[in-house]
Amino acid sequence: MKKLIFLIYFLPFFAHAQNSIERVEPPFWWTGMSNPVLELMAYGKNISHLIPHIKYEGVSIEKTVSMENDNYLFISLKIEKNTVPGEINIEFKNTENKTIYSHNYPILKRKKEAASIQGYDNSDVMCLITPDRFANGDPNNDNIEGMPDKLSRSDKWGRHGGDIQGIIDHLDYFSEMGFTAIWLNPILENKQPKWSYHGYATTDYYKVDPRFGTNEDYLRLVEKGKEKGIKIVMDMIMNHCGSGHWWMEDLPSKDWINNTDNFFQTSHRRTTLRDPYSSKFDTEHFASGWFVKDMPDLNQRNPQMATYLIQNTIWWIEYLGLAGIRMDTYPYSDKNFMSDWTCAVMNEYPDFNICGEEWSLSPIILAYWQNGKVNPDGYTSCLPGLLDFPIQSAFVDALMAEDKWNDGMLKLYEMLSFDFIYADPSKHVIFPDNHDMSRILTQLNEDVDFLKMAIVYFSTMRGTPQFYYGTEILMSNKGDDSHGNIRSDFPGGWAGDTTNAFTGAGLTEKQKEVQSFFKKILNWRKKSPAVHQGKLMHFAPQQNVYTYFRYNDQQKIMVILNKTAKEREIELIQFAELLDRGTTGKDIITGEEFILNNKLTIGAKQALILEIQ
Repeated sequence: MKKLIFLIYFLPFFAHAQNSIERVEPPFWWTGMSNPVLELMAYGKNISHLIPHIKYEGVSIEKTVSMENDNYLFISLKIEKNTVPGEINIEFKNTENKTIYSHNYPILKRKKEAASIQGYDNSDVMCLITPDRFANGDPNNDNIEGMPDKLSRSDKWGRHGGDIQGIIDHLDYFSEMGFTAIWLNPILENKQPKWSYHGYATTDYYKVDPRFGTNEDYLRLVEKGKEKGIKIVMDMIMNHCGSGHWWMEDLPSKDWINNTDNFFQTSHRRTTLRDPYSSKFDTEHFASGWFVKDMPDLNQRNPQMATYLIQNTIWWIEYLGLAGIRMDTYPYSDKNFMSDWTCAVMNEYPDFNICGEEWSLSPIILAYWQNGKVNPDGYTSCLPGLLDFPIQSAFVDALMAEDKWNDGMLKLYEMLSFDFIYADPSKHVIFPDNHDMSRILTQLNEDVDFLKMAIVYFSTMRGTPQFYYGTEILMSNKGDDSHGNIRSDFPGGWAGDTTNAFTGAGLTEKQKEVQSFFKKILNWRKKSPAVHQGKLMHFAPQQNVYTYFRYNDQQKIMVILNKTAKEREIELIQFAELLDRGTTGKDIITGEEFILNNKLTIGAKQALILEIQ
């Protein structure tokens, strides 16, 4: 009798538990989106055998897709434009029409300004930061129960405790320095056993890593940034996730990731995607190989995976009000998917901006991916711009060349001349360094004068400039080019730091000088329309002195770079197209005025920005 009572009362509970839904992603959505179709991923024990039902005006189920794994069900909803926000009750019923599980799914009211989000543009200057290494604003989240990679500030590969609150606490510093945008290395959950600080091994696409803060903290950062005139750019990864991702223990299908049972590392041969003579073997070993064993390679050819990633991107843009995305390892994902992804994002947010990482030193390779490029194979995308690695490399090569024939600066001049290959070179993000390479001071052999030249060049050249945190205070990685050292702590970001770059305490005089130089240029740039939207004309270098102009109807800027260790006198007649004889040029750093008649003297290893009066 007791067994019978047990069965009567507890079998329904077991039936419910067996079919309970552990996750529904995205966790919520909005009314009034340009694309009315939303595909939910529901995860729970044997959920694929259930039939979802909805009774909500303006919302209908278009189709469901079951996977190889019975624990997943994908549900496509159509949300009519004028649907009233609220909670949609989704009933999951068995074949006998019995409700096994009921889930309330929130549909939110879309903000009026959401569709017209303004992305970063050429009037902006980005600061790239590695959040774990910038500032620790909340020591309470340094270690989180259940997160295996614990705080170890003495370990260059470990977590150091920087977080979202640390960024919020120092927004005034960014603003005062002249930055108008912050690009954060990824801060979504990385539940990895080690080396999780960098953020590139996502284990939950809808959750900020608790050691950085919460989703609400991320939103607060964006909102506080807007108050101070600072845009937020999110670092995203479509190519791979982390081995600790929750779905890796129970994949939806064998083709959810590439080479599930036959791991091999990517060859990194990105040229195979365009090489007319490339073998299928080489192409496959680039596109489907994993970065490393703890970063499984996602298969965007799977339609549910593709939709999942596109919707995740749109979810974060809509939720946070982002101003841009930097897409990691852009060519490593399926190229047709990347076309769909860029177009889906830009169709939803026409004024948004995206830059893709294509680490190639050839403009021909970068140009292939850009919106508006006419390619021989017919490939198109909606990607606005890319990270300009060719210009970065050419700049360093130009300054570091031995110059037996005084041709060092020609490397930079000639690289810029290849801009004809791009659909729009002004859409690129230009930079002297980033989190994956030695700091620019180290690349320039610790030469502070050359560092200043880099600040001048990348602040005045076409495109949107990005500087890595700490460039302004001479951070370097001399003698250790490991990523853990390159991404070292910003002084002053931790309680007890003896040097504080935010206040200037403990900085050397040279550090203070460069910080002031940097600050002056970036704040001048904020009010320089010729640099933002102006035309560009450059002149062939003479004796390693390179000169170019930025100009429009409102303003004319003359930039002169002398890489030599000698003072140089330059003839001004060569610039007659843009420079009237007797014109005055004002040095934007010192305020000194030059009468530009026949000749101009520029100091050894000096960079000048002259505003033509």
